[in-house]
Amino acid sequence: MGALPKHRVSRRRQGNRRRHHYLKLPQLMTCPACGEKKLTHHVCPNCGTYRGRQVIEVNRTSRRGRRATE
Repeated sequence: MGALPKHRVSRRRQGNRRRHHYLKLPQLMTCPACGEKKLTHHVCPNCGTYRGRQVIEVNRTSRRGRRATE
C-alpha cells in the first residue's frame, strides 16, 4: 500500500508548496558585437560570436540565424 495523507492540506500550505512552480523569464543581454538581444552564456544567434570570438559561421540569408554548415 502506498502512503496516504493523514490530514487535509490547507490552501495556504498547498500554495506555499506551489510557490516555486512558475515560468522564469530568460536572462537576456545585448551582444557586444552586433547589439542584438541574446541569452547569457550562449552564442549569439545573430552574429555567431561568444566572448569576443567568432564561434560559428552564420548564414546571413536565414531569418533565424542557423548555422551555415553543420
